[in-house]
Amino acid sequence: MTKLILKRIYDKDLPSGYRVLVDRLWPRGMSKVRADLGLWAKEIAPSAELRKWFGHDSEKYAEFKNKYLAEIKANPYTEEFLTDLTEALKKQDVLILYSAKDEEHNDAVVLMEYLNSKI
Repeated sequence: MTKLILKRIYDKDLPSGYRVLVDRLWPRGMSKVRADLGLWAKEIAPSAELRKWFGHDSEKYAEFKNKYLAEIKANPYTEEFLTDLTEALKKQDVLILYSAKDEEHNDAVVLMEYLNSKI
């Protein structure tokens, strides 16, 4: 059975699967060859305004989470993104990749919770 897997793009020994980067900005120091992405879904990432406001401040995480979930639900790309992931999951695991250093308080964690409730 295939599954969604949340991983930091800089991790060594990433499992095999369809790789989806969910950051709006390209990860610093990461080559496109090394990233080996199936999809760069920057359209699903938080808006530039929300990302800058949050600034990876864990004290703002609860409010950030609520604001980002609202953006995901209002985003016209969300339905297409869900469809793409569902199709990919029929064939292989899907790695949801992000670059944030804080592995507990970031947009990919919020997105992963949303995806797990929908897929």
